[in-house]
Amino acid sequence: MKELAAIRQQLQRLDDPTVGLTALHGEVTQSRLKILELIQGGVTGLREENREVRRRQDRMISDLNETRGELRELLDLVEVLRPLALAEAGDDAQMRPEETALSPEPGAEADYGSTHPAAANPAASSDTDAQGGTVENTERQPQPEAGSHEQDLKNAIEAAYQGKDASHPQPSGPTPQASANVADPQVGHGVLLLKAAGVASAELIAHRDTWEWLAALAVDHSHFRTPPAVEDFKEGRVRTVLSGRSLIALLIELWNTRSTATPLEGDWALAMASYNRIAAELADIAGQGETIRIVLDDGLPHNPHEAGA
Repeated sequence: MKELAAIRQQLQRLDDPTVGLTALHGEVTQSRLKILELIQGGVTGLREENREVRRRQDRMISDLNETRGELRELLDLVEVLRPLALAEAGDDAQMRPEETALSPEPGAEADYGSTHPAAANPAASSDTDAQGGTVENTERQPQPEAGSHEQDLKNAIEAAYQGKDASHPQPSGPTPQASANVADPQVGHGVLLLKAAGVASAELIAHRDTWEWLAALAVDHSHFRTPPAVEDFKEGRVRTVLSGRSLIALLIELWNTRSTATPLEGDWALAMASYNRIAAELADIAGQGETIRIVLDDGLPHNPHEAGA
């Protein structure tokens, strides 16, 4: 009986709120909360670092796009200055024979004839003849302006957007040039931008990871606006609504990314697939008030509401 009484006293200590099971449970709970707090802080820090890395990557891509645009401008400038350089080469070719006629040494004439620019560079002379032959003809010809290419591109995009394609030729002057540029990827991209500008809202369904990539890609664009709500769909998918303005920004960034990204890499694949899917949906616009629905999931039908979403 004494031993049972001693055991009972020891068991009563378990009910003590200071050293019993209750105290042990409180310590375990506090330890769990501290561990969760530390894990949450670490995850938050990693997310911030990941976002910063994405922002830097977007800035690098933007800088590369600006550099690419400057190189294109330089190429256009070279095309503008090339006729002038060829004209100067033709002028030198006409002036040097007169200088050699004043030379008293016949041997020098023979040597000079072997080093004549027209003989050493016949391609330059032929190009000069093809573009006017003389300096006077070259000066009479109107030189292409720096903005002429952009204006031609705008005209071609407007013509393609209004349906003035090669199958419906118009009697006006710019139509042949516009119809010739319908197959130009830049013209097709411009038509997509015009179609997106006429869209009030477009529903987008994708996996959350894909949506985060798209949002990070277009967040620095001046026309992109973060949607007010991103709804969880199911199985990791999300559903949101983009304005036509945000859709324009997304198309521009996807166009730039698929042009600058390394082939067979993740950014290139995502940009190509997303751009083509958006382009396919915009191509079917009938102007009857239907909702533009972009589904970046081959496991869902064109209308996800048909699957009981």
